[in-house]
Amino acid sequence: MQIAMKKIIALAVLTVTGFNTLHAQADSINIVSTAVPFLRISPDARAGGMGDAAIATAPEANAPFWNLSKVAFAKKKTGIAFNYTPWLRDLGLNDVYLASMAAYHKLDDNNVISSSLRFFSLGNIQLTDFSGNVLNTVRPSEFSIDGGYTRVLSDKMSIAVALRYINSRLVVGDVGTGVVYRAGNAIAGDVSLFYNGANADGQGLNWGFTLSNLGSKVGYTNDARNKDFLPANLGLGIAYTKVMNDINKITFAVDINKLLVPASPAATGIFSTDSANLATYRSTGVVSSWMKSFADGTNQLNSLQASIGTEYSYDEKFFLRAGYFYEDKSRGNRRYFSAGAGFNLNFMTVNVSYLVPSGSGVTRNPLSNTIRLGIAFNLGEE
Repeated sequence: MQIAMKKIIALAVLTVTGFNTLHAQADSINIVSTAVPFLRISPDARAGGMGDAAIATAPEANAPFWNLSKVAFAKKKTGIAFNYTPWLRDLGLNDVYLASMAAYHKLDDNNVISSSLRFFSLGNIQLTDFSGNVLNTVRPSEFSIDGGYTRVLSDKMSIAVALRYINSRLVVGDVGTGVVYRAGNAIAGDVSLFYNGANADGQGLNWGFTLSNLGSKVGYTNDARNKDFLPANLGLGIAYTKVMNDINKITFAVDINKLLVPASPAATGIFSTDSANLATYRSTGVVSSWMKSFADGTNQLNSLQASIGTEYSYDEKFFLRAGYFYEDKSRGNRRYFSAGAGFNLNFMTVNVSYLVPSGSGVTRNPLSNTIRLGIAFNLGEE
């Protein structure tokens, strides 16, 4: 990894921990920053091929990442999925990646337990000060692990809850700046609902509702005032499947997501005013921040993210997928197309997805020109 690239990643890491290194570029697109943003990276290849639309699609082993309540209507008794997502591969990096695992098991017709794990490696990073002097070399990483429970409410509806532990080990100890850093830790929970409107052949309308990453703030120092919000999120999704005949069917899905984190106060250029506004923002309570995200002085329509995806299935053996993701310029300006495919080999499904290169400069998508891989095992009787 070249030194220049290491500096870029190091600056991105410091931004997450509360520094304003990239403040000038970020201000131009008003990004709402949070701690542990890896929790908002699409972790599986199937959804990745559909523009990250997965809240109401047909349930399978990757459901715990998107809408845990879906697993109640999965065809198999047990499912296990493994996924690998390279990160910044388009820039020539080979040691930055997101690896994930999800699993569920049906205890009986009405109760399901599940778990998922995400591990995000940022590779080897050489930290420097503002003069370019080498401070230290670190290998930061983040992970989350959760356990969940799903309950069937009726023959069409299910509900689920999950509890998650999050660890963010970016910089630990004194790296030469005079500030002692530590790993950030947090506890969060998810609540989700799923309505399965599909008939026995798979045709019909599904919808889902999710509240995810509802939990404590994350701090990287002993200063209780310097903590960041988790990427709490509200998601709504619908999916309609049309069965054309015994072999062919197609699904159309739309997800709408809203980050439940208020935008930080706009800069006035007056140091004392900006410092006071930022202190007030950081002192906002967790529950209050969710409410404030709907009344933070910004256009709420601009805060919505949209995912549109489609999946064609041939005899439940071969799948083709395509999707589009949209985010308003004021919230990051991520807009991209994706494509994917899947192959079902009896008890195992292999998924791949590709994100078409998009954006430039600070808006360049880290997954541009990247192929993601996923393998799911479908075990037990239907």
